[in-house]
Amino acid sequence: MTVLQILAAIVSLIGLSIIYKNTDFTQLFDDSAFQHRFFGASAAVFILWIFRVGIVDELQVHFLWLTSLALILGFRWAMISATIALLGITVVGYEPFSMLGINWLLGVLLPISLTYAIFSLTFHKLPKNLFIYLFVCAFFPGALSIALKIFAMAGYFYADSSLTWDSIFNNYVILIPLLIFSEAFFNGFTMTSLVVHKPRWVYTFNDKFYIDGK
Repeated sequence: MTVLQILAAIVSLIGLSIIYKNTDFTQLFDDSAFQHRFFGASAAVFILWIFRVGIVDELQVHFLWLTSLALILGFRWAMISATIALLGITVVGYEPFSMLGINWLLGVLLPISLTYAIFSLTFHKLPKNLFIYLFVCAFFPGALSIALKIFAMAGYFYADSSLTWDSIFNNYVILIPLLIFSEAFFNGFTMTSLVVHKPRWVYTFNDKFYIDGK
């Protein structure tokens, strides 16, 4: 492992310990409906992350779906769910163990934190409107999160691998325009379907704020 990978692993363990300390795990054992949502979402992310494309082994891309995960489960549970998925794809060989810390910081913490920051800012600063929720909290963060994740990973590979910037740009960064709309649509479609048909499954959505009296 490189120095950056070791530092990332240490920071990731500290971050996970803070999340673990501030999470009420009785909800997972006492609420069977939440159990189904949590483990179902974790399995969905794991399966989605298996399907990836790329010319260079280190520079493969896949959909994230972490914007939807954060909106459905909330920040802490989304972090735990995505961590389980990351551990799963690492154990089965899709990611090297040496990259766990980097992947957690840049591929889990960054997208989920970004989504939840945008949701929190929107909730407190913008009118509580269904369309604002779907476009500003789901569609937009979906596009932004995958773009930032790829840029952040590209910076890491340039700083801590033998890959040249030309190789990173031509095989990785250049894919951003192809992915941002698809990721945005994927998350927007997911959240639209859920708030219409199963709003109680969405932690960040409440009818009294976004629908009642509108």
